Amino acid sequence: MAIQVNITKAKEITKDRLREERKPLLEEQDILFQKAQETNADTSAIVAEKQRLRDITNQVDSMTTVEQLKGASVE
Repeated sequence: MAIQVNITKAKEITKDRLREERKPLLEEQDILFQKAQETNADTSAIVAEKQRLRDITNQVDSMTTVEQLKGASVE
């Protein structure tokens, strides 16, 4: 009997993993954003990176295999 993978549950697990991986990266971007604001520097690159990190879990919705889910990364 072959092992069956519940792809819906696997997607949720992958999203949770990605959220944990991106948390310190978002915190780092928050610090950079605050420093940039203090010096009136351009924050557009920081804002773009923060949005990319927030959107990282969206890629999981279109994945259909366990291999794709395993390969999902915040990088």
